[in-house]
Amino acid sequence: MFNIVDDEPAPESEWLPCLAACAGAKRPVRVPRWLARLLAGDVVVTMMTEGRGFSNAKARRELGWELRYPSWRQGFKEGLA
Repeated sequence: MFNIVDDEPAPESEWLPCLAACAGAKRPVRVPRWLARLLAGDVVVTMMTEGRGFSNAKARRELGWELRYPSWRQGFKEGLA
């Protein structure tokens, strides 16, 4: 199993507004955790607020794999253009 991510881990609170802007959407609305848990459930809220970064080290080492976009910022801008 391989984790395929970029080289710049970022919390949802940082990348989601950027993704929305690159897609031409409105900035996401922030809601209290208790409300998010009611709407999306504990697992989703935990993933979005406490998730840790992953690494491409295994894919690079075992597959010789390289990123097309080394940063999520670049990937959002160029991938959604």
